[in-house]
Amino acid sequence: MNETERLLGPDCPGCGEPWLRPTATPGRYRCLYCMGRFELLSVCPNCGEHSTIVRMESTAMVQCNHCQGSMLQQL
Repeated sequence: MNETERLLGPDCPGCGEPWLRPTATPGRYRCLYCMGRFELLSVCPNCGEHSTIVRMESTAMVQCNHCQGSMLQQL
């Protein structure tokens, strides 16, 4: 995690800006820059690797541990 990510948050998969924030609904995120809405998936859309949403949500991990791809799907 670099200094920018620690201060602002993870990068938005839609616009690339570091303004992705969790919403009140578990597993859902919203970008404060582009206002895009995203859902955290349990299966990586890039490689098919499975992960536990509860573990990812509690640590704010939105990248696949296997391929480093985004585990977020735009709603």
